[in-house]
Amino acid sequence: MTRIGNSDLDVFPLSLGGNVFGWTADRDASFAVLDAFVVGGGDFIDTADSYSAWVPGNSGGESETIIGEWLASRRPSGVTVATKVSQHPDYRGLSASNVRKAAEASLRRLGLDAIDLYYAHFDDESVPLEETVGAFGALVEDGLVRNIAVSNYTAERIREWIDISGRSGVPLPVAVQPHYNLVHRNDVEETIIPVAREFGLGLVPYYSLASGFLTGKYRTTDAEGQSSPRAGGAAKYATEAGLRIIDTLEEIGDAHDTSIAATSLAWLRAQPTVVAPIASARTPEQVPDLLAGGRLELAADEIERLNAVSEWTPAGA
Repeated sequence: MTRIGNSDLDVFPLSLGGNVFGWTADRDASFAVLDAFVVGGGDFIDTADSYSAWVPGNSGGESETIIGEWLASRRPSGVTVATKVSQHPDYRGLSASNVRKAAEASLRRLGLDAIDLYYAHFDDESVPLEETVGAFGALVEDGLVRNIAVSNYTAERIREWIDISGRSGVPLPVAVQPHYNLVHRNDVEETIIPVAREFGLGLVPYYSLASGFLTGKYRTTDAEGQSSPRAGGAAKYATEAGLRIIDTLEEIGDAHDTSIAATSLAWLRAQPTVVAPIASARTPEQVPDLLAGGRLELAADEIERLNAVSEWTPAGA
């Protein structure tokens, strides 16, 4: 178990992504994935109110609804649920009134009295940050949200949020959710991790497996014939440099009798301030690899090998 920032949330160090629920996983498949995750020791579920509004016929909130129905059916103990606000078609942006309405709608769909971890999904610079911070603080004060977090915010805006929180007495964020993995390191390592270290924030990275590329499934830039709707996003990484990373992951994984995906997740968990990478599964058969990634401990020399093969040049160098 690992603690999320300065919160009282102790979670298994791998978060199950709910972005596929109501998209590539229907209700029954989603229930099976959630069952396998919890039976295997997982207890941290990540979703957003906008999942999956991009699917024809969907209107947003499908993932939360499925998770809520699963929670009501299974009544699991000790499960931590994170969700987000700002992108639902009916609740766009981060004005105070919108944040309140969106949170209440999420609670109804999830069937919860309070959201364990509530993220500002994307920054909304059209709204004064003081208003947004105050809105999140009011949700905590009223018992609708237990912990505040931010996603896709720059380091500068995170600092500004924290400064406003300190001056206004609003609880500080406990987590930040950035795009971070072995093929996408630069910005997070240069700017976000230093802020997280300074203020005790836990990182909960998304795209932890680079849309599936870091499972080793995509070894060509040609996505044609791939069944997954995310194939194009994954295949773009199948360059000479990207495939060297996959080869190294495979070698290290073989030494531990585990998968490329689990090894990639283990590398991410070993990075400073990272609490629990987010990874999703469309079928229960994909869940064991994710759980293995939450348990595998890589040796220092293995981490260094992966650091070296995925090395990047810092901005301005």
